[in-house]
Amino acid sequence: MNQNITGYQTQMSKKINNEQIEQILKAIIAGKYSWACVLILRFSGYNPIDYIPYRTYIRLLKNNCLVDTSKSSQTNSEGMETLNFKSTWLQL
Repeated sequence: MNQNITGYQTQMSKKINNEQIEQILKAIIAGKYSWACVLILRFSGYNPIDYIPYRTYIRLLKNNCLVDTSKSSQTNSEGMETLNFKSTWLQL
């Protein structure tokens, strides 16, 4: 009954830190559940573009990431990592 999946063990070794948990909780409190899912995937070491349709992912980035960067430029005390993912769906 105990099954060892090699890829699963390597992905689960990455821990989510407190700042990342706060970002996820802020998204959930704001009612942005899809964005919270993107953050959970990203912080867990997965590429969200592998699990979410490309157009949906880009829309979520535009709605959330661009708003967050404008807010963080006003209050520069919080550092925000940029999301830089390459799509595995589109090979140009």
